[in-house]
Amino acid sequence: MILFILFFVLSYVFYIEERRFGIFMSIEMIVPYILFFGAIFVFFVTTLALRTALDVKRIYTLEIENITDSLMGIFNRRHLDRILHEEFSKATRYKLQFSVLMLDIDFFKNVNDTYGHDIGDLVLKNLGTLIKEFSREVDSVARYGGEEILIVCPMTDAQHAVALAERLRKEIESTVIVPADETKEITELRITVSIGVAAYTSDISSAEELVKHADVALYRAKDEGRNRVFLCDGSSPDDFLSSRYPIKYHSRNGSL
Repeated sequence: MILFILFFVLSYVFYIEERRFGIFMSIEMIVPYILFFGAIFVFFVTTLALRTALDVKRIYTLEIENITDSLMGIFNRRHLDRILHEEFSKATRYKLQFSVLMLDIDFFKNVNDTYGHDIGDLVLKNLGTLIKEFSREVDSVARYGGEEILIVCPMTDAQHAVALAERLRKEIESTVIVPADETKEITELRITVSIGVAAYTSDISSAEELVKHADVALYRAKDEGRNRVFLCDGSSPDDFLSSRYPIKYHSRNGSL
């Protein structure tokens, strides 16, 4: 390709020099050469640009696959850890609001035992899609492990995080997660979720500690009957794990 470019340039220079020294060739002889090699030049440039675009698309696709959970279509745990540390660093450096939501499907084992793992996988897939569509653009949704999902909510205080969690809980409760037309084994399937919420405070020293707060709140929600939202508003996760009394309960209607 470089040779074609050089030939095209040299042909043009030769034409200019002919004009400069008064050596004229018939224009009918020069123009076809310029047009021919110019067309070849354009062809190779276009081919290179197309190949580059395809390579970029391929790299982008691989990057997306590398950070996405293949079943649920949301971020995977590895990418979640990166997001958590980035957002926690921003929150501590600039004194920003920052919350996380830990979500778990209620009685998911019963779904697998009753309908099989294929239906269980379909539940996870459809739930991932629902939460992605429901979440805000600034939020990051990731599979934390098993059927647990973590939602990272930048610029969000505890009150707004609880309100967001409650709206999400209601949305999931009212949605047919597996419609009748997706499987012949059941007519339709609905699920509920329990959600633990934790908001960043200056007492929390790491992203892992913040997630631990949300996890404790999640298990309190399960202990209290499931299908509800709990906020962990204390400062010591160790105390929460032993007594759980510092965890503040918020009713299903989202009131504080």
